[in-house]
Amino acid sequence: MQPIIDPRAGDIEDDAASTKSRKLSAIAGSMLVEISLPKLITAWVLLIATPGLLLGLAPLVAWAWLAQVRDKLAAFSGIGSLLIVALLLVVGLYGVRRVWRFVERSFWSLHALAVQPVYALCREGLSQFAESFLPPEAHERDRSRRRAAMAAAAGILACGLAAGIVALAWPHTRWSASWAMLSAPATLIVPALANAVVISGIYLLLASIVWGFTDAVMDQPERMHLFHPDRTGARRWRIAHLSDIHTVGERFGFRIESGRSGPQGNERFDAVLARLAEIHAAAPLDQILITGDMTDAGRASEWAEFLDRLGCYPQLAPIALVLPGNHDLNIADRANPARLELPTSARKQVRQMRTLSAMEVIQGGQAYVCDRTAGRIGPLLTEVLRPVRAAIETLADTPRLNRSAELARVWADVFPMVVPPPEHGGLGIILINSNADTNFSFTNALGLVAADDISIACKVMDTYPESAWILALHHHVMEYPMPVKAFSERIATALINGSWLVRRLRPYAGRVAVMHGHRHIDWIGRIGELTVVSAPSPVMEARDDQETAFYVHTMIVGAGGRLELGEPDRVSVTGRDDAAPSAAA
Repeated sequence: MQPIIDPRAGDIEDDAASTKSRKLSAIAGSMLVEISLPKLITAWVLLIATPGLLLGLAPLVAWAWLAQVRDKLAAFSGIGSLLIVALLLVVGLYGVRRVWRFVERSFWSLHALAVQPVYALCREGLSQFAESFLPPEAHERDRSRRRAAMAAAAGILACGLAAGIVALAWPHTRWSASWAMLSAPATLIVPALANAVVISGIYLLLASIVWGFTDAVMDQPERMHLFHPDRTGARRWRIAHLSDIHTVGERFGFRIESGRSGPQGNERFDAVLARLAEIHAAAPLDQILITGDMTDAGRASEWAEFLDRLGCYPQLAPIALVLPGNHDLNIADRANPARLELPTSARKQVRQMRTLSAMEVIQGGQAYVCDRTAGRIGPLLTEVLRPVRAAIETLADTPRLNRSAELARVWADVFPMVVPPPEHGGLGIILINSNADTNFSFTNALGLVAADDISIACKVMDTYPESAWILALHHHVMEYPMPVKAFSERIATALINGSWLVRRLRPYAGRVAVMHGHRHIDWIGRIGELTVVSAPSPVMEARDDQETAFYVHTMIVGAGGRLELGEPDRVSVTGRDDAAPSAAA
């Protein structure tokens, strides 16, 4: 008997958070009705107000300490007073180092949350406006020129905004204090916050000009039309590049983004794996690289489905590598984009440990964790996780209000992961976590690359000067010169410091290829000498009766680690003839 509402075909509830079926403004409107104000206020206090207070209080504490040292120096007489001053200096300098670390962390927290996003918002907003006047068939070079011009304009605009903010906050600042004043901290809250606004504003004022004009004159993305010919005798690596699988945990489940306009269940992923097995049997692959979003919301059932399906192909599992995407980590509730987690919540850490556990199963014996102190390759991932296995199991089994500090350090320190070149002059792979640390489902897609992670990755590449590298991450590094339908596609999914990353990699550009996913965009090109490969999703962007594709890339390593990209093989994944088009199509 056929039910009136066929549960296997889904319904309107499956489109609740779908950006393919609903406008972002409509989702935002629904979110505002459901958002938890107490959680929002608490998160604002923890993420913005508290770092701002620490940053703003720093000059007041420093002034009070220096004033006390000055008074002691002016009044001392005899060896006893001299010893007291020396002790005060030693204790003070020790305390200054601790305070400085607090201030430094607070500044970079505000930088990631409020400073650099202001410039990125101006840049992408102006670019979207300028490119809207171009016809869809406009040449890529015209789009790149407009983007470069808008980067300079964004620097000027952000500089003006920062100057206005500094002017408004300056009358409320205070830069000197005594210990007596510090003993009544309530009176210093407003001056401290004003100080933080001025410090951040002055930084934005200066940095936005530098960022804007640097982005304007740097190399712009250009699509690659000519690939390197296959040379006899050259060492070749065949890399299957997948991304954005979005495995669901239900047989008839739909994805958050696509809803009923996308695939159902995981049969398409099965088809992808079957095609990979055929390719590998005909001509062995060196690596299968999946650049994030293996799951749709990082749930345990989704990871179980992903691992079970990959495990059905024992010839593929040993050559697979994965890295975290925003859907694996940052979806607080797949059914409710208004869901907000507090920064101290253990729920997100559970998703991180699920991801790390899956990575250990897939690549624990081939991926190495870096020694952050020495700046070189350290132990295998499996060895790093062995001492904390019990803590991870406890986190997963025992309800907790707060996250584990020990596991937070482990998560921060396991990236970048490195699969070193198997031979002199070979090809290595570095896996980066590019996900911004967000606690809000609505902002889950933002990306940010940690400067420390890239510095360590560069040190590792320096130790293999004759080798080439794939730098793999989830987010796109820059907006590519192709039409973009909505502004939300640019700003809500951006790698905030992507242009900085491109400039940071410039000394290594000839021997590095950046490979990523995230936007499901089929684009292969260069930014200057840096090769960039954006993977389409072989699962998303199509219903089960439609065709999708992925690529197998040929990497050719020449003298001095020079990396060339051969002609890629586009592998089609055909749809099922018996799949009925969605009712929402």
